Amino acid sequence: MEKAAEIAEIAVLGGVGFSSYRDCESRSVKTPYGEVTVYLTSIKGRTIAIVPRHAEEIHIPPHRVNYRANIWAVHSLGVKRVISTNSVGSMRGHPVGSFVVLDDFIDFTCSRSSSFYDDTTVHVDVTEPYCPEIKAALKSALGKQGLSYTEGIYACTEGPRFETRAEIRMMSQFADVVGMTGVPEVVLAKELSLCYASLAIVTNQACGMTTQKLTADEVTEVVGKAQDSIFEILSDAIEKIPETQNCMCRFAKEGACL
Repeated sequence: MEKAAEIAEIAVLGGVGFSSYRDCESRSVKTPYGEVTVYLTSIKGRTIAIVPRHAEEIHIPPHRVNYRANIWAVHSLGVKRVISTNSVGSMRGHPVGSFVVLDDFIDFTCSRSSSFYDDTTVHVDVTEPYCPEIKAALKSALGKQGLSYTEGIYACTEGPRFETRAEIRMMSQFADVVGMTGVPEVVLAKELSLCYASLAIVTNQACGMTTQKLTADEVTEVVGKAQDSIFEILSDAIEKIPETQNCMCRFAKEGACL
């Protein structure tokens, strides 16, 4: 990839209900994987590139999101840090509306393009998938807002259906929350040596955790109510992220190529 133009410092990849981009300057970015609409704005004196993951008019289902194009697009704008927002179901009884700063992940997806390297062998290191510097900024911002949060392991499923009770019983032995959009996004960010971290919001109890039927409406309703809080958290976190990368994320691809 050619040297990226330094147009934005930090990217925010938004999930369901993410609407803070609507008043921003839009820019169409061409990538080898398709065209991506990116919204540029300034938050706390820093230039931010916002990508609404599910697009704007027709809601793209999680298994059809063009993850490679989205990550390539923000990297081509010079972005070095990526903050993801993800809606998740809790397998540990987290309160609906609470936040989880992701610490690790388990990948249960099966049909997604999960690498930029289809013709060469690159074993990228994901020992620490989520950037410690961005995680620290997110936790500090959550604390400043007085909001409840935990750290946890994320299980990513293929979707677009919700998981079965048996699947949740199985996954709950290894993970804390479940969602459909965090992978391969985090891996692709690693392949481009980007710092990446995720702020997950609990929108529901996972299948079988209650007797209620799961609906997409409750997901969008919870995220919609939390929009102001999410924006404040991200704004505070963006201000706290160091200008210079001092973590190991930028070395994720060193020694990975065969």
